[in-house]
Amino acid sequence: MRFTITGEWTRNSLLRLIIICFLIYATALWVTNALLYFNKMGLTYQSVVEYYLGSEARFLQPRSYQGLLEITHFHVFAMGILILTLAHLLLFVPMPPRAKLWLICLTFFAGIFDEAAGWLTRFVHPVFAYTKIGAFLLLEAALGFLIIAVLVAVARGLRNAYAETEGDVLTSQKER
Repeated sequence: MRFTITGEWTRNSLLRLIIICFLIYATALWVTNALLYFNKMGLTYQSVVEYYLGSEARFLQPRSYQGLLEITHFHVFAMGILILTLAHLLLFVPMPPRAKLWLICLTFFAGIFDEAAGWLTRFVHPVFAYTKIGAFLLLEAALGFLIIAVLVAVARGLRNAYAETEGDVLTSQKER
């Protein structure tokens, strides 16, 4: 942590190697997430509904409560840790603090809705299939952007942007 806050991360080749190796793993997770999604369903309403509600024509059973629970249990933990780590690394990337805030919130929001949309499609109403498609695309785009932004900052040895904020973007004008 000290290396990123003090700016030494641009001069510490071992720390940069660790971050780049993490980003390789994050990229592998990002790619396999997309491959798993497209192996099960597509970007059409019908494919998502068939995956969650089943299809007699394709001999697909509806997703069970236990099956969804097991997948959600793993995904909530894994995606939460991934997004937390990427969001933490984004703090040190030179970009406007408000952009960081929006990107971090958007990524967490997309991750939660990606998980919730399957449940909503299966147990509430099939129209939530559109939410699943949108949340998946938003999550993939946000994760891709986070990975690339951190990779560019580390690979180029860009200066530490942690202390270069316009103040805490969550603090109101009266508190400053």
